[in-house]
Amino acid sequence: MPDYFHGYTVVGLVAVAGVLFVAVAFGAGALLRPSDPTPEKLLPYECGVDPVGEGWAHTEIKYYLYAFLYVIFAVDAVFLFPWATVFAGDGFGAATLVEMFVFLGFLAVGLLYAWRKGVLEWT
Repeated sequence: MPDYFHGYTVVGLVAVAGVLFVAVAFGAGALLRPSDPTPEKLLPYECGVDPVGEGWAHTEIKYYLYAFLYVIFAVDAVFLFPWATVFAGDGFGAATLVEMFVFLGFLAVGLLYAWRKGVLEWT
C-alpha cells in the first residue's frame, strides 16, 4: 500500500512547490516594485489615446470569425511543417501523401463553407 501513495506524494510535493514558487514571486514583486499611484496612472490605457466614453464596447461578430479562421489555418501550418520534414524519410511515401491531402481536403471544405456563407467578405 505505501508504494501506491508514493506517486501521489510526489505529485503533491511538486504542486506545493509550484504554489510556493508563485507565491514567493508575487510577494517579491509586491515588495520590490515602486508604488506611486496617481490619477493619471490609474486611467485605462488605450494605445496612447485618452479614453473616451464608457468602458463597455461592442465588437462585431465578424472579427471573431476572422480570428477563428486564423486559428484554423495556424493549426494547419502546425501540422504541415512537421509533415513536410518527415515526408522525405524512408517509409513515408504514398500513405502519408494521401493522408495529408485528406487533411487539406477537410480544410478546403471548411474554407469553401466560410466563403459560401460570406464570412470572407469585408464589409
